[in-house]
Amino acid sequence: MNPLTGISVVEVSSFVAAPLCGMTLSQLGAQVIRIDPIGGASDVKRWPLAASGTSIYWTGLNKGKRSATIDLRSPDGQELVQRLIVEGDGIVVTNAVLPWLSHDLLAAKRSDVIHVQLLGRSDGSTGVDYTVNAATGYPLVTGPVNHSGPINHVLPAWDVCCGLYAALAVVAAVRRRDQSGVGARVSLALEDVALATAGNLSLLTEPQVNGTQRQRLGNAIYGQYGQDFTSSDGVAFMVVTLTGRHFRDLVEVTGTAPAVSALAEALGVDFATEGDRYRYRDVLSGLFATWFADHTAQEISAALPETTVLFERYRTFAQVAQDPKVTANPLFSRLNQPGVGEYLAPGMPAVFDGTHTAGAPAPALGQDTADVLTECLGLTPADIARLTSANTIGNDSP
Repeated sequence: MNPLTGISVVEVSSFVAAPLCGMTLSQLGAQVIRIDPIGGASDVKRWPLAASGTSIYWTGLNKGKRSATIDLRSPDGQELVQRLIVEGDGIVVTNAVLPWLSHDLLAAKRSDVIHVQLLGRSDGSTGVDYTVNAATGYPLVTGPVNHSGPINHVLPAWDVCCGLYAALAVVAAVRRRDQSGVGARVSLALEDVALATAGNLSLLTEPQVNGTQRQRLGNAIYGQYGQDFTSSDGVAFMVVTLTGRHFRDLVEVTGTAPAVSALAEALGVDFATEGDRYRYRDVLSGLFATWFADHTAQEISAALPETTVLFERYRTFAQVAQDPKVTANPLFSRLNQPGVGEYLAPGMPAVFDGTHTAGAPAPALGQDTADVLTECLGLTPADIARLTSANTIGNDSP
């Protein structure tokens, strides 16, 4: 029994945040029914594609769900979706702003409905991860120190955070409803997720309180000592020292103790404090860089594990996917995804009672339409035939 076994969620979504919310709930045991328009939403063919033309991206974010395709423009199709929500467990997650899918309309049909609406911005205006990121400040502190323009991060961080916040909101709303019988109208804006994160991590507080703002640091770490170094054979490493012990071990392994002591005396500083390690990071890095440049990646990888220094070599996605430590991680299990093939797929990162919930294949687009409507709404084969003939429902294949 997974934590959410027995709960059914209807998801009307596309792209990252809302599908990730649904997949997370599915990995926790919920039955998640993804509703798409006939032919699929705008993300059904999003890159990368397998040789078959199947979207690796789409299947990655829809593992373990059921898929139904319905004409969302027709009154009959809209009524079917409403019934799936109201006659099911009364839980819907969506990033589509549709009058017929509003909280008020659904609550009039079922008072304890849980309606989770993902938005770009809280005022209802549009916003996606990359535009919200631009408006939040991060691209202007990302990248090399001397770079003058913005640099976007590759990770759609706000989409991911928003999807996980949304899953948390669903669980919290279900908990409250179980206790009080009260439903929930939850609105979650992508921009608010980004602003909250920037505020919680002090990036917005600093200019308000100190009148200063974060500057570009390249690969250094603000307020701590951390820096990237390159070995004699061209392999890059990230090295982090969060504590005095970490720093002392880095000094010892690099043989720079006399130079570091002389530097501290000349500057009148104490490198036992993280503030001084951070302020004079550039000159310290110059001392340590010589040791890295004089040793191969293999030698560095052998020496640093004998210390408390935190480190890792930079790797490509391909290298990570082939790493025996990754492939042996119980987070992953073999998954045979139709249209994609067999690969190691992640399950639920959280471990419940010693076990990761394994990833399950994503459905083919629309493959569960008839079954969902039959099981959840009691439709007959004649009903299914009539709706299919009228193009109210589909049975697509990606």
